[in-house]
Amino acid sequence: MVTGTGNAGFDDPSAEVLTEAAGVFGLLASPARLHIVWALAQGESDVTGLAERVGGALPAVSQHLTKLRLAGLVRSRREGRRQVYFVDDPDIVTVVRLLVGRLTDRAENTPVRHLRGV
Repeated sequence: MVTGTGNAGFDDPSAEVLTEAAGVFGLLASPARLHIVWALAQGESDVTGLAERVGGALPAVSQHLTKLRLAGLVRSRREGRRQVYFVDDPDIVTVVRLLVGRLTDRAENTPVRHLRGV
């Protein structure tokens, strides 16, 4: 294994771990799925409430939830006739909140640039 001077004592992750991480990031690369995870990081919801919040069609949001659930990023439980979805992995919540929060702050603090004269 090749180690650089800036690795602060960390070993490189295995190929399997990198593949799994890339799969998770791939699922979150969809703006719709990222919005769903963001919404669920704020609190649990059923598919109807999520569709209203993220502005998606009910069947599309349901399909996204199925993919996220199969990947283990969200979980669900039955409440009567409703299926309630939630994120119970604090690390996923932290990563999503950190990234979206940082990008939001950056966007709010960056002056709007006009393309006149370009």
